[in-house]
Amino acid sequence: MATELKDLTKRADDYSRWYNELVVKADLAEQSAVRGCMVIKPYGYAIWEKMQHELDAMFKKTGVRNAYFPLLIPKSFFSREAEHVEGFAKEAAVVTHYRLRATADKTAVEVDPTAKLEEELIIRPTSETIIWNTYKGWIHSWRDLPILCNQWCNVMRWEMRTRPFLRTSEFLWQEGHTAHATAEEAEARTQQMIKVYADFAERFLALPVMQGVKSETERFAGALNTYTIEAMMQDGKALQAGTSHFLGQNFAKAFDVTYLDKENKPQYVWASSWGVSTRLIGALIMTHSDDNGLVLPPKVAPLQVVIIPIGGKDMSKLDEKLGAIAANLEKKGISVKYDNADNKRPGFKFADYELKGVPVRLVMGNRDLENGTVEIMRRDTLEKETVPMEGIEERVEKLLDDIQANIYNKAKSFRDAHVYECDNYEEFKTRVADGGFFLCHWDGTAETEAQIKADTQATIRCVPFDFEQTEGVDMVSGKPAKYRVLIARSY
Repeated sequence: MATELKDLTKRADDYSRWYNELVVKADLAEQSAVRGCMVIKPYGYAIWEKMQHELDAMFKKTGVRNAYFPLLIPKSFFSREAEHVEGFAKEAAVVTHYRLRATADKTAVEVDPTAKLEEELIIRPTSETIIWNTYKGWIHSWRDLPILCNQWCNVMRWEMRTRPFLRTSEFLWQEGHTAHATAEEAEARTQQMIKVYADFAERFLALPVMQGVKSETERFAGALNTYTIEAMMQDGKALQAGTSHFLGQNFAKAFDVTYLDKENKPQYVWASSWGVSTRLIGALIMTHSDDNGLVLPPKVAPLQVVIIPIGGKDMSKLDEKLGAIAANLEKKGISVKYDNADNKRPGFKFADYELKGVPVRLVMGNRDLENGTVEIMRRDTLEKETVPMEGIEERVEKLLDDIQANIYNKAKSFRDAHVYECDNYEEFKTRVADGGFFLCHWDGTAETEAQIKADTQATIRCVPFDFEQTEGVDMVSGKPAKYRVLIARSY
């Protein structure tokens, strides 16, 4: 393991390669036999499970309940909402046949040409169309509203260039879909959910985010408004960490979903949708980790504490003492592993758990046992100290809180130090290549937005909420601008 750690590419040398290597070496995921798809390994999936558990509870506190809708969507459904189908047409995976058969020589299988589907089916890239076709049967009166549904599922978007967690052809996510009687209710739900995502990102992932509204060009296909949370990675690029969409009545009209209001008049329903995905794991890696491996916030770490004994042939006394500490930590709701396996050297274990980002490591040898002490190391700073064994459980509990806060504060300090106001386009074009969030006046036109992207590969990430806006002059066109937007290169 020491050799593997030494071989981990340094961030400063090649950030992209460092990320790809770390995903594999930390046992999070690996490439699969299917192009563009990954296998999420147990350690990586455990992180997703923790995210899922917390988010699910947060959703339900707002009245949302889980459901499940089909993976396969009739192609005709996409034709009903033109802007929506245009947004996903290039990524759609299509099922055309339903049967295989053996070849004549019985050495292989082939698609049975006689088993062609009457209507081709799309593997869901997102579920608005199938859900709104379903809602037509659920909604009749104002008494049936609101509907607040979420589903945890996989989706398929046929990506040409993939990277584990950040962009894969198949990925896991949740997608919320709500139906409301009024535009105000749907808009309020849309904004409520982006705030839920921001709260989750900052409190649990230790991920500082900027909330804002997308430009018309960057909106979700078929939405009237898209709200986003944008996070900064250590290379200064932005990562869209979650979105919430006000869909207006577009899908209700496409699928003829109406209700009778209190005056017994038919009205089209108003909608929102919102989602986050396993790219949050990629955000965790790229925001917090270092040249030694993963750095995980304790609230989403699969293992929060590892305990390693260092003894001779007789480990009974160490096992008894450290086993009791592990049990006491578990009673406090802390996930802990007591690793007394004798098939790996302590140095190997140290390196392995450091690579995997376990927040706290406790080590005890026979001399520590005699002295009533234990060595404690925190993964975020790699600081070690020898402390009294008495009260170790309370010390660890407090240390986990300190680590969670420190990881967030470090990421926020980095982000804040790389946010710049810029009013000169030539300066912007030079500096944006080195990363960072640039707050620049924008005239609101798609032409200016397209020129920025063509010249710099940077995009308008959002009009940020938490920024005092002032009118000014667009740095590209020289036209009047009502506000500054957040511009950055992104994943």
